[in-house]
Amino acid sequence: MMLGLQNKEIKAGDVVIIRYEGPTGGPGLPEMLTPTSAIMGAGLGDDVALLTDGRFSGGTHGFCIGHITPEAQVGGPIALVKDGDPIRIDAQNDKRTIDVLISDEEWEKRRQEWKAPPYRATDGTLFKYIQCVATATEGCVTDEIGTATPAEIAKAAPKTPALLELENRIKELEAQLAAATANVAN
Repeated sequence: MMLGLQNKEIKAGDVVIIRYEGPTGGPGLPEMLTPTSAIMGAGLGDDVALLTDGRFSGGTHGFCIGHITPEAQVGGPIALVKDGDPIRIDAQNDKRTIDVLISDEEWEKRRQEWKAPPYRATDGTLFKYIQCVATATEGCVTDEIGTATPAEIAKAAPKTPALLELENRIKELEAQLAAATANVAN
């Protein structure tokens, strides 16, 4: 990201994604103050969004969304995004959605092709942490058993709950319209 910013490859309207920084991928949710400071310093703070499975502190400025779960290391959607994918972010209080606007077939293809990268730590305290840390959703605790199963954590949902809700509502309305049309015909 820093090299892209230095080379002026990051422009207004872009969404920067920093991944593999979650509890297991980081490991430990590294803080993203350097990237957000660099974006602000480049004068793009009002024009570029930053998405990460890492974390932010009180010093963060700009349009930043962190603690994204499931994290990239376990195959969350953030791991499947590619350069050039159109991304829609609705940050309104009643919405709060991030949608990558690609087909379900493409999501499934990417999910099938995805392979977890090796852990950054393979022994010692950090490796022990990776083995027992809960998800960011569950507080990244290491002294409790998380409620999500590994299969639930790893499942990369291709759609946000808001998008699924909208699709379900459309199906309901279509069914109502079909029933009303059938009643009129009879």
